[in-house]
Amino acid sequence: MVNDRDNLGLRVLEPTLEPWRNDGSRRAVVVLMSGGVDSSTTALLLQQAGWQVLGVTMKIPVAEQCSGKTTCCGAEAGLVAHQLGICHYYIDVIEAFERLVIEPFRLAYASGRTPNPCMDCNTFLKFDRVWNFLENTFGVRHLATGHYARVVDQDGAARLARADDRQKDQSYFLYGMTRDRLSRLLLPLGSLSKPQVRELAQRHKLPVAQRSESMELCFAGEGDYRRALDPESDGRSGPILDLSGNVIGEHTGIANYTIGQRRGLGIAAGQPVYVVRINPIENSVTIGSMAEACRRRVTAERMNILSPDQLFSGARLYGKIRSTGEPAGCVVVRLDERVISVDFDEPVFAPTPGQHLVLYDEQGRVVAGGTLFTADESGRGEYASCEMNQWQG
Repeated sequence: MVNDRDNLGLRVLEPTLEPWRNDGSRRAVVVLMSGGVDSSTTALLLQQAGWQVLGVTMKIPVAEQCSGKTTCCGAEAGLVAHQLGICHYYIDVIEAFERLVIEPFRLAYASGRTPNPCMDCNTFLKFDRVWNFLENTFGVRHLATGHYARVVDQDGAARLARADDRQKDQSYFLYGMTRDRLSRLLLPLGSLSKPQVRELAQRHKLPVAQRSESMELCFAGEGDYRRALDPESDGRSGPILDLSGNVIGEHTGIANYTIGQRRGLGIAAGQPVYVVRINPIENSVTIGSMAEACRRRVTAERMNILSPDQLFSGARLYGKIRSTGEPAGCVVVRLDERVISVDFDEPVFAPTPGQHLVLYDEQGRVVAGGTLFTADESGRGEYASCEMNQWQG
């Protein structure tokens, strides 16, 4: 277990440009700069708004392995900082990233779960360890990122809300941060669309204006997630079963499969089949029809609650079990210190242990979120209500 008092090797490297000198202004902000167009434009907008901007780029394990590639993991952030005339540092988070993101990622796949490492990076690294470290090191209390989400006022309290551009909204990935920090989080892209952000970057001649978006795992070198797995965790073959327990094939290691997966199963069933269960104890993968992969009831643990007054048994909310798509109507049917269960109005496809349930109110504000584990069998849905366009697995 990680000791909360251990900063896990976080350290500031030499400044890219001039060293930071805090002028004592309350308008000082650290911008986490990845070297992409979103975080670069965030730094630009805050500078234009009169903030004293300090750019910081995290050096993660893959960044060490691909030094010299200008498109890799923040290498261009220093160029943007130079153009904007802002102070910039790289911070070494390699040890912390290994412990808080990569190790849990590997353990999850080895145990038949499907993790979301971006969630862990945000919750346990960026908005916890790194934010603490930066505040203690530079004396700057405000933090900004290039996420598409908003911080809004609700009865005098800061609340996390969906971005105006619903297609780019990233509030799903931020639910794990603490309530007390929301008032000090700046998200200037929350009211903009991606084309608007690119246009701003191009107008101000930022060198990353046309840089392509990162769509895969940063620590896997933008490649297949299997590249980042423990080599011993993904190669032990075992049985593929049907729901009656009959052996109908052989899998290549449970780490290579996820709930809801259709492609690459190697099973000729005469109809589309999907992974509906992964059993790490038996080292088995069970497949079934789409209807058998659907659930109405979804249960989550390790909840982070951002709006306690809106979360109660019987509450009518809107939930997502994946980052894409619109939140769907649901009702809280169980709520205690350990878990929450919601019943969706319509069955959702393949709730996946290790992924996340995020709940919103009618105004698109995040109420709470947690980590999914196996859904109740009683929550199984009907095929007619679970359409193929919900999943491209």
